[in-house]
This record gives sequence, C-alpha cells and structure tokens, in this order.
Amino acid sequence: MSVQKFFGADGVSLERVVINGPQGSSAEVYLYGATVTSWKCAGKERLFVSKQAKLDGSKPVRGGIPLVFPQFGPGDLPQHGFARTRNWTLVYAEEHGQGVVVNLQLKDNEDTRASKWPYKFDLLYTIDLTATTLSTIIKYENVDSQPFSFTSLMHTYLRVPDIASTTVTGLKDVVYADKIKGGSDLVEERDAVTVNANEDRVYVDVPGIVKVNCGNESIAIRRFNFKDVVLWNPWAEKAAEMSDFADDEYPQMICVEAGTVASKITLNPGQTISCGQILTCEDSASRI
Repeated sequence: MSVQKFFGADGVSLERVVINGPQGSSAEVYLYGATVTSWKCAGKERLFVSKQAKLDGSKPVRGGIPLVFPQFGPGDLPQHGFARTRNWTLVYAEEHGQGVVVNLQLKDNEDTRASKWPYKFDLLYTIDLTATTLSTIIKYENVDSQPFSFTSLMHTYLRVPDIASTTVTGLKDVVYADKIKGGSDLVEERDAVTVNANEDRVYVDVPGIVKVNCGNESIAIRRFNFKDVVLWNPWAEKAAEMSDFADDEYPQMICVEAGTVASKITLNPGQTISCGQILTCEDSASRI
C-alpha cells in the first residue's frame, strides 16, 4: 500500500491511497470524500470513473463509490449531503490473511455543526480488498447528546462492456419508485432488468443479493443493514447536461447503489450501526 500526495484545485493538497492486493487485485481511494476510484479484480477495472471527472477536490468525483451521508438527493443540505466533499482521515492500513484492509474516519466539525444537520457524529469507513472482493462498510456512531436521523448510500458506478447487453438480477417482485416516469408503488416484474433509457429508480426493501451481468462478467452485490437499491443511468439526454460526464460514456456504466434512502436510520446517543456492501467478481476472468 502507498499514500500518494498531489495538489488539486487552488493548490489544495490531496491524498490518494493505493492498495495492492493478491492475484492482480488493487484499489485506489481518495481521502477527499473517501471515494474509491478504482477496483481491479483479476487485473481488470470494475469501477467506472468519467474521463471528465474532477479529481482535484473542486467537486464530488463523478464515478467510483461516492459516499452519500447524511442526506440522499436534494434537501436542506447540498445534494447527497456533505460526506463526499470532506477530507477523511486515514486511520490505519494493514495486510491480513487474504488481502488488505484500510480504515478512514470522518467526524463532525465546525462546518458540519453549522449546517442544517448540526449533530455530532463519528464515521469509520472500512475498505477490505481480497483477490475477488471489495468490501466497503461504514460504522455510524451518534456521539451527540440527542438522537439523529439520516439517509445514506454507496453510489457505486460499475463499469460494463455495453449497457445494451447488461442485466441486473435480484429485483423481481420488489416495490420501487420511478423518479423519471413517476410512481412510487410500482412492482418490478422482470427477472432480469435491462436499461435502455434514462433510469433513476429506488427499489425498496430489497431482500437478497443483486447481480450485474454482462456477457461473461458478473458482479454480485451483498448488502449489510442497507435496505434499498438505487438503479441509475443518465442515458444520452442527462449525460449531455453534466459537465463532468462525457456525452458518449453512458453505455460503459451502470449505477447499482446500496443504501437506506426510502426511510431513515435513527440513532440514539451512543448508538452505532454498521452498513455497507461486499462486491464480488463472479465472472470467468476472476476464477483463478
């Protein structure tokens, strides 16, 4: 593992942690936003980051695994909250029997306490890399003297060879809200969900493992204490509206996002909860 330092927008010093795991696996995470920007399994990149993404600390990273906390979407705070635009602290990193684990931390500060979500909190983010898996788990702790509620999500951008031949399984019979076409009590009828237009859906109380499949490539997403899954692809019309996303990149990605966003998580003073996901390569290239 190595920590690389460089300068971003306005001369701001940024740091990136580079993790080298077994059998061609690796990962990179920026301390800005604690955003994982690369995950390689069997030597192949599995996450999508736009070629126009800002990696200088001037705005959230368009791609990888941005962290949404304490607010999903628009609201009293800036879009998706403040965790993805704060500098996290590297606590420790160490090798274990099957790979490498890295811990990052974010605590409340004067700026967050002055926001419209003014509570005292402690987030411990554990990133665990093995030959075929990437685990991203956050321990949320209320260190305030009063209860607080929040929504949170891991906004995972997966790289796919071609969105036209990509399917998402594990969502059949799940109730969802369609944020593009409208409707909040729709039921998914398909065994294999496909994307052929701008999609933005919130699947509520998803019961099990969700898989993203394209040809001989497959990524399984196992969630822990996250109830929901968001499915998103901007397609051509939305891509054209984003300055940090190239117009021709939408066929190369799909967002399948583990989180609790349709309802809120509430913690009493002193309470903690750990939530997250394990991404597993299950394609032929990863069977070593």
